[in-house]
Order: sequence, then C-alpha cells, then structure tokens
Amino acid sequence: MSSPKGENVRPTPGRVKEALFSILSPRLEDARFLDLFSGTGAIGLEAASRGASEVVCVEAHRETAAAISETVDELRVGKTVKVVAAPFERALYRLEGTFDIVFADPPYASEIPLKMFELLRERKLLDPEAVVVFEHSARTILPEIPGYRCTREEVYGDVALAFFDPVDRS
Repeated sequence: MSSPKGENVRPTPGRVKEALFSILSPRLEDARFLDLFSGTGAIGLEAASRGASEVVCVEAHRETAAAISETVDELRVGKTVKVVAAPFERALYRLEGTFDIVFADPPYASEIPLKMFELLRERKLLDPEAVVVFEHSARTILPEIPGYRCTREEVYGDVALAFFDPVDRS
C-alpha cells in the first residue's frame, strides 16, 4: 500500500478503525461511502473491502491523493473506489447522488468544518437514513451542528468518533 509522506497525513489508529467498522457493519453492505479528508485512504479502502458498493475518497493534497490512487490501482479496486483530488468544498459541489455513510477526518488543528455539514445537506448528498461520522481530537468539544443530531460519541484515548444523523429542519 502506498503511503503518502508529510505532516498532513494522520492515519486513524487501528483500534479506532476496527471499532468504527464494527459500529458501521450493519450499514456497509451495498452502501455508498464518502471518505472526506481521506489521508491515506485506509478508511475508504476498508469500507470497499467490507462491502460498500461505491467509495469516494476526497483528499485536498495532490501528492496524498496520488498515493491513494496508486493504492487503488495496486489493489485493483478502481471500479469501486474513486479518488477526488480537491478541497472538500469543491468536491462536494461536484459529487452527485446520495451517500449512506460519510466519514470525515479533518486535521485536528483546524476548526470544525461546519461548512462541510452545511454543504452535505445543501447539495442533498445524504440519504435520509445516512450517518455522518466525524473523527476529532477527544479534547475538542463539538458545537451543536445545525441540521444534525449527534446520536453517539465514542472516545478511544486521544481520538473521538461522533455519529450524526441528518434531521429535518422543518
């Protein structure tokens, strides 16, 4: 597996990844899976290996996205996994259809990307039964996210996973 170099890549720890997929397993079969701030692509590739019908990995850093593409080629999963080299805003404007699962792992030092949550709804990219999983530092207290309800939060050492369901604004 090609591994991107640089400080902009912080892979999700193995035990967090295992816990994530244990939680998501009932939803994965034939799911459309969106991996935002993809980094190494490991989460999206794991989703594909566990039955997701389509995976889109979005990564803003070109070199990092190229490394994910190399891995996709090496694993021969190009029919299932698509790599988009673009900032999340631009990628979300380009994507079509709805996703069943969205996983977002932005840099911990950055602000909570409220725009990401907003665009997912505005662009109607979420299936009504979708879940948005947001990885963040366990030290970060998440604000309320308009249009979403946090249904679960799990903490694994320094890493936390927050699970959001979209809610009707009316």
